[in-house]
Amino acid sequence: MPDTFDYGQIGRRVIEIESEALKGLSQYINGSFSEACRLISRGQGKVIVMGMGKSGHIGCKIAATLASTGTPSFFVHPGEASHGDLGMLDKRDIVLAISNSGEAGEILTLLPVIKRQGIPLITMTGNPDSTMARLAQVHLQITVTQEACPLNLAPTSSTTATLAMGDALAIALMEARGFTADDFALSHPGGALGRKLLLRIADVMHGGDRLPVVHQDASIKDALLEISRQGLGMTAIVDDAQQLSGIFTDGDLRRMLDKRIDIHQTRIGEVMSPNPATISSQVLAAEGLKLMEERKINGLLVVDNQQLVGALNMHDLLRAGVM
Repeated sequence: MPDTFDYGQIGRRVIEIESEALKGLSQYINGSFSEACRLISRGQGKVIVMGMGKSGHIGCKIAATLASTGTPSFFVHPGEASHGDLGMLDKRDIVLAISNSGEAGEILTLLPVIKRQGIPLITMTGNPDSTMARLAQVHLQITVTQEACPLNLAPTSSTTATLAMGDALAIALMEARGFTADDFALSHPGGALGRKLLLRIADVMHGGDRLPVVHQDASIKDALLEISRQGLGMTAIVDDAQQLSGIFTDGDLRRMLDKRIDIHQTRIGEVMSPNPATISSQVLAAEGLKLMEERKINGLLVVDNQQLVGALNMHDLLRAGVM
């Protein structure tokens, strides 16, 4: 193969062909698409996705996307279904069968059993006259005019179109259900996404004996000892009723040193910063990060029902994976 072979030109050609395939796909978002959405949204069971070969790989992704956006779904391999896995299906389920040709033998073998059980069948094929299309309760057409493969053989544009149709189905159902970010978080508890959507301030704050706090009549020295002991770079200041009066931070200390204040005799209440930024313990940790970034501060005090209950800083959010 010559060193001057233009890989980039071929790559751009593939992207252009597949882009055109997706543009053409919009014509098939029609009454059948809406009927498929209504059928699934009225269903009491799960969406069982089936497909062979490349269609099977795409089917796995479609099932995963449906499940993560509020439509319970899983993939069943048609070959395994013929040897016992068909028992995973329930009469309340809906089958979504995928085949570009619409003539996948492994799926056609299963259709009589699916029909006998009265399970609704949605098919997704590139051939509206295929056997699978004719036997379906609802048929979603995914015809493409050209594969990106120069031999027009390897599934490329057709699999891209199938994936896009599956995404369209999942997102339409998601919006119709009013699926929220909190709902999304419940199915994504792991990783950075889950941490951002699920972790609340209460999960990362320092409370109880770990909460840095001194009375407003305490000396600056006592406040500094409390800051050092708790290691948050700040301490909360409270009054006789244990109500929050203010905050004293490492930054306040640096500014105070220029004034040559006696740390042994001066009350912390005289040098504290009043009206500090606070947050509720039930707010998402990501909201705490946003507040700190907006206020350009490194720590927050946590207040519930006008009572001081905790404190946290940027390092806590970093350790929790929120940042």
